[in-house]
Amino acid sequence: MTPIDPSEAETSEISAAPSAPLAAEKPRKRMSGPARFLFFLVAWLVVLLPFLFWRGTWFGRSLSDAEVSQYFAENDKPRHIQHALVQVGERMARGDKGAGRWYPELVRLATHPVEEIRTTDAWVMGQDATRPEFHQALRTMLADASPMVRGNAALSLVRFGDDAGHAQIVELLKPVVITAPRAGRIAALARAGEPANHGTMLARIEAIEAGGEAAEVRAPITGRVRSLAAKQGADVAAGAELLTLDPGTEQVWEALRALYLIGRPEDLPLVESYHRPSRDLPQRIQHQAAETAGAIKSRQK
Repeated sequence: MTPIDPSEAETSEISAAPSAPLAAEKPRKRMSGPARFLFFLVAWLVVLLPFLFWRGTWFGRSLSDAEVSQYFAENDKPRHIQHALVQVGERMARGDKGAGRWYPELVRLATHPVEEIRTTDAWVMGQDATRPEFHQALRTMLADASPMVRGNAALSLVRFGDDAGHAQIVELLKPVVITAPRAGRIAALARAGEPANHGTMLARIEAIEAGGEAAEVRAPITGRVRSLAAKQGADVAAGAELLTLDPGTEQVWEALRALYLIGRPEDLPLVESYHRPSRDLPQRIQHQAAETAGAIKSRQK
């Protein structure tokens, strides 16, 4: 006979005992039809809206030929134009000859008023170094007001065997000094060591006089705040230095790779500054700096 576990015996006795009368349960209120519909609608939207936002902003989604043409025509939707540019650039990189149908659009967009579109366009035109119209457009973009556009144009020109953007590529390795666009009081200021994406607000300057408009100072490149030259709450004059922004890793990486091909002896001190041991510099940057310096020196012999 198998012995019975005491806990099991107790449970059996309790189960066998007549149950005590239970208090009458209150009837539960059922959700009405309209309320139930509203509940499920809200739950559905909570899931759907983030997906739609991601789908609308992710440039990796493949577009059909018709969608690419449609997106290029939507001048009031910069994100669509940028998405089409990325898709055409990927086709060009794969050697897809069909991408040529949109080449006139690439030339047209070199003067688009939206900076992000010109920046992407400069990169895309570098995917086909056989086109003289791209070569000319990129040379013109070296005088763009945006450092991002100038930098991408200079990097793309290297693919054409053209070092006309050498000065712009050297600038990609240098820290950027951010100054106040107007006089006023610093209401907000980034902190040293903070990362900053292109377009991130670095400072906000409020007018001292009543009724004056505030000015927002945004990062012209992606990088990291190296040091501050001003303090929050202080008054500054127009043109006064606010902070210094170090270039981001990818920008430095691409510039060093370009200078491997077109670097000059006078670039060596700046290039070698990225070869120094530092926990802030990834090893691949230090390695590329050494390779670039070596290539420049070999051309001196």
